[in-house]
Amino acid sequence: MTPLRSLLRSAGAALLAATSALAQYTPSLPARPFPGYANERLRGSDPYMSEWDIGVTVRARLEAKDGAGFTDSGQNWDFSANPLFDNNNSYWLTKVMPRVAYAGKRLAFTVEGRSSYSIGDERFAAAGPGKGLAERDGPLDLHQAFLYLGNHKEFPVSVKVGRQELFYGDQRLLGHLRWNNNGRTFDTAKVRWQNSVFGVDVFAGGLVYNDHRNFNRSHLGKDTFSGAYFNWPTLAAKAVVETYLLARNVSADIAGVDFTGVAAPFRLPAKQDLYTAGLRIRSKPGAYGPWDYGIELMHQFGNRATTAPAAAPAAVRAAARLDQNANAAVLQGGYTWTDYAWQPRLGLLYSYASGDKNGTDAKSQTFQNLFATTHLHYGYMDFSSLQNLHDLRLVYAFKPAANLSFALEGHVQYLATSADFWYNVGGVFRNAGGYATRGHGNSLGRELDLVAGWNPIPSTQIELGVSRYFRGRYIKESLSDNGGSKDGKYLYLQVSLNL
Repeated sequence: MTPLRSLLRSAGAALLAATSALAQYTPSLPARPFPGYANERLRGSDPYMSEWDIGVTVRARLEAKDGAGFTDSGQNWDFSANPLFDNNNSYWLTKVMPRVAYAGKRLAFTVEGRSSYSIGDERFAAAGPGKGLAERDGPLDLHQAFLYLGNHKEFPVSVKVGRQELFYGDQRLLGHLRWNNNGRTFDTAKVRWQNSVFGVDVFAGGLVYNDHRNFNRSHLGKDTFSGAYFNWPTLAAKAVVETYLLARNVSADIAGVDFTGVAAPFRLPAKQDLYTAGLRIRSKPGAYGPWDYGIELMHQFGNRATTAPAAAPAAVRAAARLDQNANAAVLQGGYTWTDYAWQPRLGLLYSYASGDKNGTDAKSQTFQNLFATTHLHYGYMDFSSLQNLHDLRLVYAFKPAANLSFALEGHVQYLATSADFWYNVGGVFRNAGGYATRGHGNSLGRELDLVAGWNPIPSTQIELGVSRYFRGRYIKESLSDNGGSKDGKYLYLQVSLNL
């Protein structure tokens, strides 16, 4: 889970969304609330400056990957032991995000920039789209710029218009992806209605593509994302109940957009009219003492083509649409030892997403996890997305102090059907180097993660993660005829500053 969340002004809402996932790592927090040095100085000299938020966040992360480096060899060589293909990769990521925000009684606005670079990243390909660097966006671009009008204490309707992050629930379908060096935003308009019976966010807009050759922009009319997300506060006394309907509509005209500055997998989406309906229920804090639970059920329908983000424009235009009928589900529960100072917690989560059982018909059962913050859920090594997947996750977490947290996590992963592909964190299938639907076993493997976060001073957070992925039968069989395979290893060290 991204620690930057706890450092931004929007951290309260984002952290609430993250911790609602119940049984996952919760980042450490400063020993005292800290708005940033600039805000402390301004608010100390003028109490009216409390309505303003002026500051900058800085993040630097070292990532070291062995056997799964996402290099220019491509994701099809994850776990390969073939010496002809380099899949080790170590690099630095830097992100600087200056912001100016104002929150008045009925009006608020935010303007937030972003400068992001990757240094020494072997995904670099000089002639590739976006130079192959999905986590570089150049010296300065616009991350958010929105206007908010409303006050729900006075009137049930509010409006938020402009470039903004969208994140709901556990971010399994819609999240801000702040773990990524670029993050995710939408050019969208959102209207919220809230009363004592129900609340709903209705929004429509388009995904913003990070293009280091041009000013980042969306392509409304060619790629439109819309939805309605409901909450029902009176339906259950001990549970939070939410329902939603999300729609992504991409026309064939998307093939005419210049994506040469956009790195895969964030480029040239397939044609689709895809709809996702869902129900999410989670227990309210303390409703069952130390126990908690969560359920999320998702159904997908409509149609979609199956071209990959690196497909040629002609192939995108010509691709046939398949009827979509897919499902996903998440079940989770946890127990917290509330009588202990360290608040140790044990959680068990099961995530499932359907896969396509017949690749030759005009139907698709491969679930699409839309704009998820996948890094939160299916292993910190980012090998899998919620597509054609069974993921069983066990988490043990504890906090020796408010500014110090640890989590030990284990995942056991299987393909839902070996007739379909294994889909990476970007939702792209592995289909070369041995990875294919050739009747391999469906056991992907097991991942073990250890994560620790520490705030030595209020402005600074340090996070360390160590992971290993132990190959299963599917990986071993896939690569056995092409140089063999090896386990994947991963280490990261991250420092975040709120200035």
